[in-house]
Amino acid sequence: MPLANIDHTSIRTLKLEDSREFYESVLGMTVGDRPDFDFPGYWLYLNDHAVIHLVGIDPNNLDGLTDYLGEINMDEVSGSGAVDHIAFVATDPKELIKTLNTMNIDFFERHVPNMDLFQIFVKDPNGVTLEINYWKT
Repeated sequence: MPLANIDHTSIRTLKLEDSREFYESVLGMTVGDRPDFDFPGYWLYLNDHAVIHLVGIDPNNLDGLTDYLGEINMDEVSGSGAVDHIAFVATDPKELIKTLNTMNIDFFERHVPNMDLFQIFVKDPNGVTLEINYWKT
């Protein structure tokens, strides 16, 4: 059973609306269909595929989320945790750089040695590191 590709990434967040806005405004994803779970959240799509599942955490009511995903350690609800980063392939780095500068979002760039690869690294509102890869063709 060889793996074909990654299906989606789920991010638990105390900053649900800020996160939705980031993924829509900065990375161009769109909010789409999501099951009627007993906790808040969004599924963010690229084309017809939900690649980011935002799981909203209401610290005053964890019942629905706990029932579905298990216990929540509130100390582990920020940053990338054991996951170092989430990577995407993209086109037009100048457009993303312009958007990040316009929105005053910190980022850094890297050219990978011995590869035709340019990368932009940025953190979402939860502190999750995103790597955006631009391969030369």
